[in-house]
Amino acid sequence: MTDLDSISRKILRELTRDGRISNLALAEKVGLSPSACLRRVQELEKRGVIKGYRARLDAKQTGRGFAVYVAVGLSEHSQKSQRDFETAMSRAPEVTECHNIAGAFEYLLRVEVADLDAYKSFHTDTLGIVPHVRSITSYMVMETTKDDRG
Repeated sequence: MTDLDSISRKILRELTRDGRISNLALAEKVGLSPSACLRRVQELEKRGVIKGYRARLDAKQTGRGFAVYVAVGLSEHSQKSQRDFETAMSRAPEVTECHNIAGAFEYLLRVEVADLDAYKSFHTDTLGIVPHVRSITSYMVMETTKDDRG
């Protein structure tokens, strides 16, 4: 965001807080006319700074109230093993995030399921059968005190 001016940063901050804010309200908050504000937003979208808009759902009400971060180590470090793992995770609806990381593990996943039994099933029947998975370390989320994800 180094090439963004203060107005664009304000626009992004407001849209992050409320992606459904009207252009008129957004313009008032950032100190622009509605037409200038709309042009700015459209330019941010065109440049790919704004990648899209989404609804934030209540995880418990959608049957996904049990979140687990999972560190996964692979036994083989080839492009094919990484690609195969990433393909398997992209097909798993329980996996909401898959990050290739540096450190003791190759991947960090965010898994959202209904409860511990559902996670056990995912751990055994989905993650446990992926080739080249060497280690699985699970970190159950007990409480979320901050979540700024869009």
